[in-house]
This record gives sequence, C-alpha cells and structure tokens, in this order.
Amino acid sequence: MSRVLIVGAGLTGSLCACLLRREMQNKVQIVVWDKARGSGGRMSTTRPPDPSSHSADLGAQYITATPAYSQSHHSVYSELLSAGLLQPLASLVEGLNHRDGNQDYVTPLGMCSIVKHFLSESGADLFLERHVTGLYRRGASWEVQRKAGDSEMFDAVVMTMPVPQILQLHGDVGPLLSVQQKQQLDGVVYSSRFAVALFFSPDVVFSFPWSARYVPDNRCIRYIKHNADSSRLGPSLVVHTSVSFGAEHLERDTQDVQPIILQELHTLLPALPQPISIKCHKWRYSQVLTAVPGCPGQMTVLERPLLVCAGDAFVHSNFDGCVESALSTLRVLKASL
Repeated sequence: MSRVLIVGAGLTGSLCACLLRREMQNKVQIVVWDKARGSGGRMSTTRPPDPSSHSADLGAQYITATPAYSQSHHSVYSELLSAGLLQPLASLVEGLNHRDGNQDYVTPLGMCSIVKHFLSESGADLFLERHVTGLYRRGASWEVQRKAGDSEMFDAVVMTMPVPQILQLHGDVGPLLSVQQKQQLDGVVYSSRFAVALFFSPDVVFSFPWSARYVPDNRCIRYIKHNADSSRLGPSLVVHTSVSFGAEHLERDTQDVQPIILQELHTLLPALPQPISIKCHKWRYSQVLTAVPGCPGQMTVLERPLLVCAGDAFVHSNFDGCVESALSTLRVLKASL
C-alpha cells in the first residue's frame, strides 16, 4: 500500500484526496496535512465566538461556472448540488458582471462545507496544525519534516500550498527543480487583500436590497456581503478590501488595519449597527494573478519517488481551476502508484 501525503486541506487537496480514494480504493493510505487550525484554505468558513451569530466566508464568496466547465466538471457540480452543498445564486449581487451562459452558485452551509465533503469522502487521515518545513529524498521515499514535530516517511507527496511557500521549503525540493521549473514558479504572482467579518446579535435585521455588492472606485473596500437566513441566528457581514489596499498594507498587523477598514465601512453603511464580535484576516496569497504558463494543472518535480506541485497557480484562480488541478494531479498519481 502506497502512503501518499497531500499538503494543504483546501479545495485542490481535498478533491484530489477524494478522487484518489475513489480510483484506487484500498491501494493507498491518504494523509492530509494543513498548517491551519481548520480545513478549507481559501474556502474557509469562520464561526463566530458567539454561537448566536451566522458563520461567515472569509475567502471565496461564490462559484461561477462557465458553460465549458459546467460540462467538463459536470460530475463535480452534480455531486455538490445533489448533496445540497451548492445552489444557484438567486439573490441580487450589485455590480456583478454576469456573462450569458455562466451559472453562479452559493453554498448554503458555507464554502468550507465543500472541502469538508471531499475530505470526508476521501477517508483520508487529516491532521491540522501540521506545518511542513522541509522535504528530503530518502531512496524510494520522502522524509517530510514539520514544525514542532517528528518527520514522517511517504511514498508520494502532493504540495497544494501557495507557490512561495513551496519555494521556501528546506531540503531537496529546490535542488530538484529544473531551471525552467524554477523560473516558472518564480513567475507566479498573487494578489493580497484583507477580509473582515462582523457578527451581529439575533435581533439585528438588515434591510439591504442586495445580498452582496461590489464597491467601485473605493480605495479600501471592494466587496461587501451579508449572510442571513430564516434561522434564529444573527446575521454576519463580510468585507473584502481592494487589491491595491491589500498591497499597500500587506506588512501591517491586522489589528492596525482593521480600524481603517471599519471606518471606511461606516462611511459606506452609516446605519450599520454595532457588531458583537469582529474578525480580521490577512490573505497574503488571495488570488493568482499570473499562473504557470501553459496552465498544466500540476508540476511533477520528481517521478520516483513522486513529488507533485498542484493548485490554482498551475491553472487559474477559481473553483474550476482547483478542480482542473486535482484532476490533472490524479492522472499523475494513478500513473505512478
């Protein structure tokens, strides 16, 4: 039985684990590590400190499927729709540039529900707060070192974290990259932004005509979305900053940036009531602006023992990019294991 490590419990990693399990059944032991305290990656859903408030998606907000991807990724969309994890977007998103033929979806249980679904289907051994620091080739295996813990041995490793984090790893990854591969990875560019979630008490009712809105020509805030349903939970509201604001304040602490964002939000929504709690998050690697040329879906660094880099940086930065990367990585795993 081959022991496969997938580094990163986001969409690419979780779907790859799920597909690998379905294709190879009991021929593989699948292990997933993530350095965060929860799964989801950039599809994370944050629960409020007070359980009386609605959860909030701090990363991805909705999913847009083009006609081509609706067809080529039909099985994925069908599975998520049947499970009640996706539903068509029916509410108003002010300023959304909708193209004819595209279908927009939302996640009634939060974006992280999709990742958790695939992780559950994979039967993988999931370990959170496992921060990989180095990979070392040991004959036909990989020794994977982690922060504050023992190293472990694996027959194959798939790395789905942001490219800059891959390039920072100690050990044999850097020396194994060809000159071309190194140039391609160095060329990957991400945008950065901040996200703020505000959680409100159950007696708060929003009267906005929109469920979300894009804010044009604002130096700070790019997007606002509120979550409210028929439950007795208080609503939540999520704010995403502009790319330029994220770049300008990237090296500042969230506690310093949060008051600037809230002040701008108050200008846009002066009647907004006082929240009972607030969470500010910095997305250093928010969206891929420049992907690996040719969009190969993955990069095989070494075939024996197998080492693969994957994720939206090898396709494009959205849901279907991650799906495409997972499918591409699956083909490599099946051919190697």
